[in-house]
Amino acid sequence: MAEVLTVNMNRKPVYDIQITDSFDELSEKIKSIGLEGRKTFVITDDTVEPLYADPLKQELAKVCSEVTVYAFKAGEKSKNLDTVRDILRAMVEAHINRSDFVTALGGGVVGDVAGFCASIFMRGIPVVQVPTTLLAQVDSSVGGKTGVDFDDFKNMVGAFKMPALVYINTSTLNSLPGRLFYAGMGEVLKYGLIMDASFYEWLIDHMYEIHDKDKAVLNEMVLTCCSCKQKIVERDPFETGDRALLNFGHTIGHAIEKYKGFELLHGECVALGCVAAAFISWKKDKLSMDEFYEIRDMFVPFNLPISVDDLDPEKILELTRSDKKNTTDEGVRFILLKKVGKAYIDKNVSDDEILAAIEEINFTEEDRKA
Repeated sequence: MAEVLTVNMNRKPVYDIQITDSFDELSEKIKSIGLEGRKTFVITDDTVEPLYADPLKQELAKVCSEVTVYAFKAGEKSKNLDTVRDILRAMVEAHINRSDFVTALGGGVVGDVAGFCASIFMRGIPVVQVPTTLLAQVDSSVGGKTGVDFDDFKNMVGAFKMPALVYINTSTLNSLPGRLFYAGMGEVLKYGLIMDASFYEWLIDHMYEIHDKDKAVLNEMVLTCCSCKQKIVERDPFETGDRALLNFGHTIGHAIEKYKGFELLHGECVALGCVAAAFISWKKDKLSMDEFYEIRDMFVPFNLPISVDDLDPEKILELTRSDKKNTTDEGVRFILLKKVGKAYIDKNVSDDEILAAIEEINFTEEDRKA
């Protein structure tokens, strides 16, 4: 049975998040939000297209006058303005107009690129998000953030574009490679750490069912994550306050992601960033030593890294300063923990504290020889 959340951003546009285990209800949802009879332009990538484009197209064709599928090369390297230009040209050639809508089918990169294209095409047309990865289902598809990388700067060009609908088919997780699945757990664990201690304990208690991709457990896990994000986004849709809490683990995580040339997955870098942020929280006497080590070690059974080879701490520190998520006129903004389930914004983290946290997760040649 489908679960439906309704997101209402402080009197901004309302949209549903539907969580189910097939595409079978999508056509009815499209009708219910008033997009029946229009053309849709499906944006996906060349990994997802052979898996899910046909069943999605068949379902959309029940209620859409025309369905066009466009696939770009999968991966973070395609998340740029060149890809956006190619998509916009294809949308023009497909005669998409202001009454039509975009459907984003894929993971976080697809959702960000497709949402951004929808936000700027003819000054904005609706977008329906159909996320197929765990990370996209629990995080990036919800909340309306879209964007692409610009040169070496991650998500530097973008816009807030609230979706008309988020339709989550959790059965797509069955085809997700193990590393991609567990990368999504970096964002899942983040929600427990920043705002819901009972959910964090639930994840630990249901670890084996999560490994087995038990359908009921996955649905409940995705629902809880979406509910957590829903609460924050409704309070702060455009990140002027509490929404920044969702960036826990991203300050150092984004810097590592860039430093490593995106060879590590986003969720893996978030896990490393969470460990670093928890370390700073310990050193600021917010967490006990035991709490820090318990948080750090809990990433391991979910196949997430807690250290990384050969970082240059000074370079990582420099990169944190160029991350638009975390840099303000007052300096680098860190999300830290008071305890499991309670995060806060700290604008007084020193360079020495950041460097010490980077060293904590840095696995060097000396460490290998020890």
